[in-house]
This record gives sequence, structure tokens and C-alpha cells, in this order.
Amino acid sequence: MLAPLQALIDLVLPPRCPACRRIVDGDDRFCGDCWQQLVFITAPQCARCGDPFDHDLGAGALCGACLAALPRYDSARAALVYGGPARDVILGLKHGDRQHLARLMARAMARAAGPMLEAAAAPLLVPVPLHWTRLVRRGANQAALIAAALRRQTGAELALFALIRARATPASRGLGRAARARNVRGVFRVADKARVTGRRVILVDDVLTTGATAEACARVLRRAGAAEVHVLTFARVVRHP
Repeated sequence: MLAPLQALIDLVLPPRCPACRRIVDGDDRFCGDCWQQLVFITAPQCARCGDPFDHDLGAGALCGACLAALPRYDSARAALVYGGPARDVILGLKHGDRQHLARLMARAMARAAGPMLEAAAAPLLVPVPLHWTRLVRRGANQAALIAAALRRQTGAELALFALIRARATPASRGLGRAARARNVRGVFRVADKARVTGRRVILVDDVLTTGATAEACARVLRRAGAAEVHVLTFARVVRHP
């Protein structure tokens, strides 16, 4: 019964590429053109921020930016380089009301996480929050949708409201590193300290750009007693081609 029903659904609403919306042969599958444009992030990469290296610098190697100023978080990992189809997927989830894309993004992120999500470490998934005014306008927090999908796929504990955004800020699009850092200074608060104390916190977001938001969140999570803070995103902006 299920196979004919699925065939009928596919006929009326055929699966489409999550990036370009071209018809494809299965759910959550990219078309050939978009798949070839995806740039997956794998080793070698900075042990701290996850920025990819052109060649292997050895275990534990740090990039120049992390050597100059070590991030507050313990590590950051992303599945893909930001741009092209990866950017289209993020925008589809954030502004296109295509909430099903969180499932695809979470699968890619779980693969990129490596030991970050080891069950023995009892990781706690915490999404980067939106201010309530932006949440009302947008209808959903993309980071929360991805974190919920990660919980379903990995079984990790989820704390949707452990972090709050205490005040609204202007959009950070177009801002440089220093301006982004100023934009989020003092913005985040830990609403449930008991939940994060002594825990390995996995901060979940859609994209890592300059790292200013991750830094601000990691700072308050550390102050609240988190034992570790790691950052996991679907994509990241890389510092070199």
C-alpha cells in the first residue's frame, strides 16, 4: 500500500533539489550540477576553529588567526564551505519557510562533527537563539530547527532555551569582524545555568562567518559553568580560497 501511495505523492509533488529546486530522483538529494559545486570540509583543518588547510600541518595544528587569539570555544566544525548551493539551502531554511531542509543539514553536520557528538561525553545541543521580535517576524529559529533534527538523528540531549538573546540587534550582514563583535557584545544570557554546568555544550547554528556570535555565546556559557563549548554549523566562511 505504501509504495503506490508514495508513487502518487512523487507524481503530484516530485522531490526537488534542496538548492536549485530542480526535480530529482529522491528526497533530500542534490541534482548533479549542485552536488558538483558543494565543497565539503574535511581534514586537514585547524584543530580549533575548523578552517581548512591547504596541506597537512600535523595533529593539533592551529591556523594563524587562532594562534593570534585563541577562541573561547573548544572547537568548531562545519560540513561545507559557505557559498553556491550550500548558501541556497541555508537561505531556503531561513527565509524560504522550507523547514524540512533542517533534516538534510543535520545529517551533514553529524558527519562533520566527529568526536564532538560522542554519546559517552553526553553532549548538550544548544541552538543560537533569536530575539523574540525577529522570531515573530521569521516564524522559526533556523538554529533551533537544525538542533531538533540533530537530536532526532543522534539522540543527544537538546536544551532549546538554555541561551536567550536579551536584546535585539541590527542585522550583521555586511559587517566586518570587529563590527560583528560589537554588535553581539552583551547580547546573550544563559537562562538555565543548571542545565549547562559541567556539560559538553554543542552550540548549533546554520553558518559560521567571523565567529563573533559563537565567541559571544561561548563566553557566557563558560561563565555559566559549561565544561566544554563546541560549535557545529552546516557551513562556514573560509579565510582563503
